[in-house]
Amino acid sequence: MTALGLYFSRKSINRSEVARKTGINKTRLSELSNQEKTHLRTEELYLIALAIDVDPGEMFMELHQDLKLPEDHRL
Repeated sequence: MTALGLYFSRKSINRSEVARKTGINKTRLSELSNQEKTHLRTEELYLIALAIDVDPGEMFMELHQDLKLPEDHRL
């Protein structure tokens, strides 16, 4: 399961409802929730955040909290 899939599970979010509100089809939401190699586009994240009434920035931070710059690239 992907970070988005875990997020949906933790928040008890209905993917069918998200699909209806965003226009992102259920198959795509399923791929985004279950397939690690499928990448969430910023437009999709933004629409999902609007549909579930959360701040897109906070959602982004929660989904990508594991991303860090390599040590040798920090200022």
